[in-house]
Amino acid sequence: GSAYSSKVFRVTFLTLAVSVAVPLLGVTVLLDCPIDPQPISLKEPPLLTGVLEPNTKLRKAERLWENQLVGPESIVNIGDVLFTGTADGKIIKIEDGEIQTIARIGHGPCGGCEDEPTCGRPLGMRVGPNNTLFVADAYYGLYEVDPDTGETNPLVSTKTLIEGQKLSFVNDLTVTRDGRKIYFTDSSSKWQRQDYLFLVMEGTDDGRHLLEYDTVTKEVKVLMVGLRFPNGVQLSPAEDFVLVQETTMARIRRYYVSGLMKGGADMFVENMPGLPDNIRLSSSGGYWVAMAAVRPNPGFSLLDFLSEKPWIKRMIFKLLSQETLIKFVPKYSLVVELSETGSYKRSFHDPNGETVAYISEAHEHNGHLYLGSFRSPFIGRLDLQHV
Repeated sequence: GSAYSSKVFRVTFLTLAVSVAVPLLGVTVLLDCPIDPQPISLKEPPLLTGVLEPNTKLRKAERLWENQLVGPESIVNIGDVLFTGTADGKIIKIEDGEIQTIARIGHGPCGGCEDEPTCGRPLGMRVGPNNTLFVADAYYGLYEVDPDTGETNPLVSTKTLIEGQKLSFVNDLTVTRDGRKIYFTDSSSKWQRQDYLFLVMEGTDDGRHLLEYDTVTKEVKVLMVGLRFPNGVQLSPAEDFVLVQETTMARIRRYYVSGLMKGGADMFVENMPGLPDNIRLSSSGGYWVAMAAVRPNPGFSLLDFLSEKPWIKRMIFKLLSQETLIKFVPKYSLVVELSETGSYKRSFHDPNGETVAYISEAHEHNGHLYLGSFRSPFIGRLDLQHV
């Protein structure tokens, strides 16, 4: 009897499986895919050995102002006063531990991703020479904000056509010491910030990369095109070149803005152990790079696995939302310090993102590393003397 019942079970199970799988397959074929993924060729990720050896140093970070702010992407300081922009469109000031909203570029309601285009999303932030804030809002463009009055002054609007095209995803900026020039990135000409996962997974090179805004002539120039998710930008200490993180390709490009190489570009760091987000100066003359995701080696890197399989990406995006997909991205946190020539000096890890997850920026101030995040409800702070 038992052999018969197990046979019946097998047949019933197979029939059920087929009856579910066939329509599902049919539906998947018919469903629209929001992205048109391109195959990308990535080299095997670097081994996490030597200075990249995994550690738990980021777990020593303290969480500041927990649950009083959400998604503090980029952090700057004027003296000991901190400023950041949050997921609900606010530009906030933190003085003597007190949080105050000083400005908002967009308007409410502000809640989920669907509100972002009207609410605004301040991303990259910098301090200009007269202690004004320069802010890159993903949806509205480049702004100057008075940190005392909260007055906002638009510099480059996303509605303005630049070489026949509007800006779609203004991401980060870096300012010359004299405040004359602002170099900034437009991450995509197709996707907005709320669809950043589509941008990463599609892998197309539609980023307009690097633009230059002259605060005196008010002119905008496109310096570089054809990048895959241009993201964080940083002028070199000598202001002779700008570094641009090319997130999808796990590398950093260098564009020369002065000197003999002016107008030329080359590779600064290739094949990084993660997807670089923002980049900021370190006190040693090098650079802090925060990784939005890691490419573990040894280990399994989903991103690398999918890079040359657009058909799998299509299936995934037909069936799952971005919010669901983000849950499958390992919460491994990594910040690396690069030397002035782009070699790795040290690395700080939090293997499961236990203390700090989704790090978007590492901003050094007064012996501490302030850790911004595009999702977490706090700012991390790591004491550099004790790691």
